[in-house]
Amino acid sequence: MVDTASIVRAFDPRESKLNLLLIAVPMTVYFNYFAHDANISFITSMIAIMPLAFLMGKATEEIALRTSESVGGLLNATFGNAAEIIICVLALLTAYEAGVGTETAEIMINIVQASLIGSILGNLLLVMGLSFVWGGIHHSEQKFSETQVSSNGSLLLLSVIVLIIPTVFNFTVDGSAGDDGVEKLSHAAAIILLAIYGFFLLFQLKTHSHLFATENVHHEEPQMDQKDAIVLLIIATVMVSWMAEILVHSVESAAEEYHLPYLFIGVILLPLFGNAAEHFTAVSVAAKNKMDLSFAISIGSSTQIAVFVAPLMVVIAWILNLPLTFEFGILETIAVFLAVTIANLTAADGKSNWLEGLMLLATYAILALAFYFHP
Repeated sequence: MVDTASIVRAFDPRESKLNLLLIAVPMTVYFNYFAHDANISFITSMIAIMPLAFLMGKATEEIALRTSESVGGLLNATFGNAAEIIICVLALLTAYEAGVGTETAEIMINIVQASLIGSILGNLLLVMGLSFVWGGIHHSEQKFSETQVSSNGSLLLLSVIVLIIPTVFNFTVDGSAGDDGVEKLSHAAAIILLAIYGFFLLFQLKTHSHLFATENVHHEEPQMDQKDAIVLLIIATVMVSWMAEILVHSVESAAEEYHLPYLFIGVILLPLFGNAAEHFTAVSVAAKNKMDLSFAISIGSSTQIAVFVAPLMVVIAWILNLPLTFEFGILETIAVFLAVTIANLTAADGKSNWLEGLMLLATYAILALAFYFHP
């Protein structure tokens, strides 16, 4: 039997200060359905997604504590970027409803591409940078698994190749033949990336799990029954989907009202709010010198976006007959290449300090400004 009190307690601000932001949920409902103010509902829906994503993560962790390490890791991999997946899928469905070739469809496809790029940049530069700085303030030097750096770094470099090749291909082939070729290339690359991600999970969670094991995994006692955790996960997922739908449908109005480029909204704002709960966890555990866990969250999430979520979105768009490809644009592609390069170089020695964190944050700030001023 489901313990309602346990689920209600999960929403209590005394359990987590982040739950205070749940006030944004009724505010979004009011501004969207009663005040009909898309500009305000855009802001409140973004804020509402933060605590709801945190509750999804909490429920997933509770379920994972009762499973094997392999299944627990797979659950966290699947639901870690759930808010991002929901936003992207809803944007693709909005594009499908608007019809291929319409302005709305083009905007939604651009938002999806920008959001995927932004998640990779945010996790690699912002989250890892904050973790290095905050951890470095409390500890002069911190260490983490070099195996995580090499395996995740190699996968990220593969994803950068997948971004670069379609962009170069499109510049070397003119006309409709180039567009058609980029689509076919993207579809094939998406299938290959999904297969590689599956093998990566097998490597990380099964055949070589000992290389990724940390001291702090699965030593916590569950705080909720499994049924309660599943119910909480369903409730939080439904509410995230609801807020994401309002967010997606208010993007065009808010961009015009606040004079924000769609590229900036997709690359900076959506990933920042959608993954905020995960970001907070990575930074807070870094202060406790649990850098393996912090690093796994930051670079692991980037890997999931690049090698799982991005190709999944291309496949879904393929099914919906939408022209979503891996040609994300010159600025976006170069930004990801630079982010992966500096993150790999910074973390290659398996050590971190606050100065390295500041360098990552400086890189993120420069790229954020570039996307803000991009026409």
